[in-house]
Amino acid sequence: MENKKGLSPVLIIVAIILGVTLYKQFDFQQLRFEKPALAVVYMIVFVSCIFLLVKRLKRK
Repeated sequence: MENKKGLSPVLIIVAIILGVTLYKQFDFQQLRFEKPALAVVYMIVFVSCIFLLVKRLKRK
């Protein structure tokens, strides 16, 4: 039998929260983040969550 795992709701929630946070921290007039160091950490975790979600989707 195959293991049929769907998308992880935890990863989806984390990705949504981080995406919204990155959007709110970005200043569109100056094209900069308010806190660049923290934005880098958020971006790394956001990209890794998206990567894991896509990886699970392709495996399915």
